[in-house]
This record gives sequence, structure tokens and C-alpha cells, in this order.
Amino acid sequence: MSDIQNLGTAVITGASAGLGRVFADRLARRGHNLLLIARRDDLLEEAAKKLSSLYGVTVNTWAADLSKPSELQATADKLSADSSISMLVNNAGVSTLAPVGSTRAAEAANMIAVNISALTALTIAVLPGFKARDTGTILNIGSVLGFAGLPISSIYSGTKGYVYLFTRGLQEEVSGTNVRVQLVAPAATATDIWELSGVPLSNLDAATVMTAENCVDAALRGMDLGEAVTMPSSNEVGLLSQFDELRVKLLVAAQRGKPADRYAAA
Repeated sequence: MSDIQNLGTAVITGASAGLGRVFADRLARRGHNLLLIARRDDLLEEAAKKLSSLYGVTVNTWAADLSKPSELQATADKLSADSSISMLVNNAGVSTLAPVGSTRAAEAANMIAVNISALTALTIAVLPGFKARDTGTILNIGSVLGFAGLPISSIYSGTKGYVYLFTRGLQEEVSGTNVRVQLVAPAATATDIWELSGVPLSNLDAATVMTAENCVDAALRGMDLGEAVTMPSSNEVGLLSQFDELRVKLLVAAQRGKPADRYAAA
């Protein structure tokens, strides 16, 4: 039991289904105690009983709708006060896939609240403790749609683009410490987010869809390998390096105190 306790508590948002449910299983199997967060208390309790029985770890639950500011704040307060937390998996996500002009304002606000505001607030909640203890892991779930938007994904891609830049900047912030930050950017994965997004999974080419189990296993293997960014389905690892190099070059190239030559008056 001491080995289990030494691993600390892994917090997983969106833990009642999809990737979150698999992360919970895999991290419990590794020996982490768990704090499972999602809206559905009944599903959380079901998962907690199963995981505790299978792996002998302590599994606590916290029912919260992270899109609601009061519930997000209560969750952040809980996490910031818990020194046993050694890992945060920011997995909760919302997707509505539709053109901007066909997306209701409430749907856009929900994506922003969960995909951006909740991820940021919970990261801020655990980070000071991780820094003070010089240990801890933050795993943020992004998306390949954070690299490029589609006509139906402008808002969702925007939120995942934020996750990408936020995570990459945070990695620089904790450089030189023992705090680890990982970005996972899956492509199409077989979870219920597709049905909820308005684009059924059956609309996709089955050959391009990864199972949730394979996605999580690849993500954790990437973590074990020390990857800063894990793209579970991509063999072209060099493309990510090129992408990062080009975005930095673009930033450097913009450091001029006058308009570019092409904007000079005729």
C-alpha cells in the first residue's frame, strides 16, 4: 500500500466516459489514487466502485459542471487545498461542430468555458503546489484540430489552439523543475463527443478512428518517453518539430518597429 500512496492522487476531469474513463483505469492500474470529476455523480460512483475493487486504490469522486463558474471555482479550491495531488489530467471537453453562423452563442460559450476556462483554472489551482513540492504532472488533452481549423470547427479549433499554446508556454515556464507538462493531441477517437458534437462517428472513415483505449495507452507511453507533445496516431514526428520551428521563426520575424516594406506608401 505504501507504493500506491507514494504515487499520490491523479485528478481526471471528464472521468465518467470516453478517454477520461480509460485514463482512470490505466492510472489506477499503475497505482495512483484517483479523484474523478464529471457532471454525472451516478456514473462517477459506478466507476469508483469498479476501480477500487479492481486495483485496491482509493477512488474519490467530485460531481461538478465545469462550465458553471461557481462549480468550477469550488473544484479549483478543492484541488488547490489537496497536497496529495500529483497529477492532473485536463480531459473534460465539449465540441459543437458547425459553422460559426450556425452555432448558438450558448454552445460557443460552453466550449470556451470547458475547453479553455476550466482547463486554465484547474491548472492554476494545482501548479503552485507542484512547484513548491518540485514534482507533479499536468496532462492536457488538445486536438489535431488545434493545429488547423475546418469550416465546421472554427470555435472548437480555436479552443484547442489555445490549449496548444497554453501548454507549450507552460512547459517553458516549468523548464528546469521536476514538474512535467504534456500535451496530447488526438485525431478522431471513438468517444461519445462525436454524437454530442452533431457529427456522428459513423460519418467518419472507420480507418481513421482510434479506440479510446489505444489513444490513452499511446498518451501514457508518450508520457513515459518524456514527450512534450504526444500525437497518438502520427508517425510523422518530424512535422511537429517543423511546425514549432516555423511558429518561432514567424514570431522572431515580426520583431520590427516599423511596417513591412510591402505596406509602404505607393
